[in-house]
Amino acid sequence: MSTGAGTRRVVVIGAGIVGCSLADELTARGWRDVTVLEQGPLHAPGGSTSHAPGLVFRTHPHKTMTDLAAYTVRKFSALTEDGRSCFDAVGGLEVATTEARWADLHRRAGLAASWGIEGELVPARRCAELWPLLDESRVLGGFHTPGDGLARALPAARVQAARAAARGARFLDRHTVTGIERADGRVTAVVTDRGTFPADLVVSAAGFWGPVIGALVGVTVPLLPLAHQYVTTSAVPGLDGRRPILRHQDQDLYFREHPAEDPGPDGRPSVRLGIGSYAHRVLPVDPYAVPAFDDAPVMPSALPFTPEDFAPSWTASGALLPALAGCRVEDGVNGVFSFTPDGLPLLGESPELRGFWLAEAIWVTHSAGAAKAVAEWLTDGRPGTDLHGCEVSRFEGAQRSPGYVHARGARQFTEVYDVVHPLAPADRPRPLRVSPWYVRQRELGAHFLEDGGWERPHWFEANAPLARGLALPARDAWSARHWSPAAAAEARATRERVALYDMTPLRRLEVTGPGALDFLQRMTTHQLARRPGAVTYTLLLDAAGGIRSDLTVARLAADRFQIGANSAADLEWLAGHAPAGVRVADRTSGTCGIGVWGPLARELVQPLSGTDFSHRGFGYFTAREAFIGEVPVTALRLSYVGELGWELYTSADLGLRLWDTLWQAGRPLGVVAGGRSAFDSLRLEKGYRAWGRDMTTEHNPYEAGLGWAVRRDKGDFVGRAALAGVSQETVRRRLVCLTLDDPSAIVLGGEPVYLAGTAAGYVTSAAHGYTLGRTVAYAWLPAAAAAPGTAVEVAYFGARIPATVRAEPLFDSAMDRIRR
Repeated sequence: MSTGAGTRRVVVIGAGIVGCSLADELTARGWRDVTVLEQGPLHAPGGSTSHAPGLVFRTHPHKTMTDLAAYTVRKFSALTEDGRSCFDAVGGLEVATTEARWADLHRRAGLAASWGIEGELVPARRCAELWPLLDESRVLGGFHTPGDGLARALPAARVQAARAAARGARFLDRHTVTGIERADGRVTAVVTDRGTFPADLVVSAAGFWGPVIGALVGVTVPLLPLAHQYVTTSAVPGLDGRRPILRHQDQDLYFREHPAEDPGPDGRPSVRLGIGSYAHRVLPVDPYAVPAFDDAPVMPSALPFTPEDFAPSWTASGALLPALAGCRVEDGVNGVFSFTPDGLPLLGESPELRGFWLAEAIWVTHSAGAAKAVAEWLTDGRPGTDLHGCEVSRFEGAQRSPGYVHARGARQFTEVYDVVHPLAPADRPRPLRVSPWYVRQRELGAHFLEDGGWERPHWFEANAPLARGLALPARDAWSARHWSPAAAAEARATRERVALYDMTPLRRLEVTGPGALDFLQRMTTHQLARRPGAVTYTLLLDAAGGIRSDLTVARLAADRFQIGANSAADLEWLAGHAPAGVRVADRTSGTCGIGVWGPLARELVQPLSGTDFSHRGFGYFTAREAFIGEVPVTALRLSYVGELGWELYTSADLGLRLWDTLWQAGRPLGVVAGGRSAFDSLRLEKGYRAWGRDMTTEHNPYEAGLGWAVRRDKGDFVGRAALAGVSQETVRRRLVCLTLDDPSAIVLGGEPVYLAGTAAGYVTSAAHGYTLGRTVAYAWLPAAAAAPGTAVEVAYFGARIPATVRAEPLFDSAMDRIRR
């Protein structure tokens, strides 16, 4: 995307911590024509930055968020204003007062080790040493992260703004954006009450005003502004201004010190306590109703405090910190922050308007890291950090509706400090997106989880009786959540008979036009110049050779291709590069798909069709147009579970008929419905990767074990030059297959992997392999540790579980079962 330093006119809307960080990062990369517009005064613009408490806890379930926070700490630690650092590394301490929280802190310690964050689980006594005001008797233990601390947001913004201005950026305050001009689907200028500013690129870093800015150009910005309560107390005896940030998540509270300049009665500086609460009711804020800076009593983002909402939190604070008994709340604010439906930022170019970028819903914790990533994206064409979970395009259709954004944003607020299982689905608004056979799945007792708004069966209660007598390991409370022995029965039925899997949520794209083949050859890694009817597994790379996605491409005609993709970002990437005459269309919503897999799959489908489904007539990785009963289908002979079978796709209106036809014909064969739990187990036994979990743009094909999907001799393609000299032998890290030595042990993903006692990598995906009788995990490790037989350990809730690197695939390495 970069066209050279100084050739792009960039207007950033908002001079909070994100806007100032972005201007600094852009100008540091040579871009000079950068204008930052702010509706308030520059020294304290009045948005969330102006009242943010500045807490930086880097550990997060998402590696991306941890990486963004880690960069923020590094950068702010190197910034100073008046000789004082913009980051105070006082450390962080999370305490547990319940067994559930204490277990969760063990899990967080594992995440920290996975992502390279220094941390230590400490007993109650050590917690009391770090925070002497704690009632030690209430605490079971804590998690101490010495590198966390307090960001001084306003000084950090000022310092970065000054650096950007010194390189040529303009910062203009008291400029309220009133419009954004556009032509031919692109932005051209930003209009304010004090003039118009031509622009090639506009970045909305307006915080909770983001929806207001988006509405000016018809772009939906799916974030919900909510008020969060924060108070400061009178001076608290016993505080010294050097204590770590304290989190009491069991009561949705956090505490930080506020040193004061005036000495107390003993001659020492008095210290007040800041207390933040997520325990109160949800307090939504209409960004259109927030007063302007000059009309606000304090600042636009600081709404009047509601003491009745804070009262229970004050009581809970006193229970943990008895020294507060002689103190009082002196100041309070209902401060406005941004919450998205999944709690992650909104980053990237809007698919609705070219040149209009979002850098929204970013808290101080991740501000500099997010700004760096967006700056890299703008100047280099790609961020250096995997951002697929943060791209604005992840929300589609109904997920951008006001009702959805409100319900899910409110849920994110109430669950900020909850112990949330990684599989836990939201309770509303559901169901939202369903396949045509949703009614049949419900009849079979489907346990639904949700992904991308889609209801996805995880297992079927109707299959639970089939699990009786199976030898399954006992599960701990955590791994038993959202799991059922029925999943084991479904996996077994797939290996022994035949099962139907819902593939409807798999994104289906259609690429058509006279230049479709040449276009896809240029965009992907594998050789696609094959006869119609061929299906190819291939990769989308970025210019640096990182894996943007993996695809299955079926050539249905000379100039028509059906693509199995992963996300809306794939659609945008392909559509954005398509030449004239080539059309890229999303067919997901109007179609549906069933995976028919198992050794009896041919016995199920052949009697229903006049098409030859024999191995000779319908080979592996080929496609045919056929009829299943009365239903026209596009049949792809693929298997993501390592068994004989087909993916059958048809239009949504015929979906229920397709399901019923297969189900009735399959009953004599013992057909079952299979869910995602069994699906994941089967695909890991076979060694199949899942993009977004096992590999991202941060990995190249050879590291991920997918070098076989790269055909450098086919001609040029995106990312080819970056792979020069790269091979499986030269890479420094590898995605490797592990099995846990103890057949009864379970891990779920995200756990650190230890090599010779040192954290050396992390698990990406894991599931119990019901065919193999033990847990299979994939993990990133140094290439030197990738040799089969290497002994490692996987940390699970503090326990070290022995594991061994294995050659892959573990199941059916000769591919006999698929190719029969």
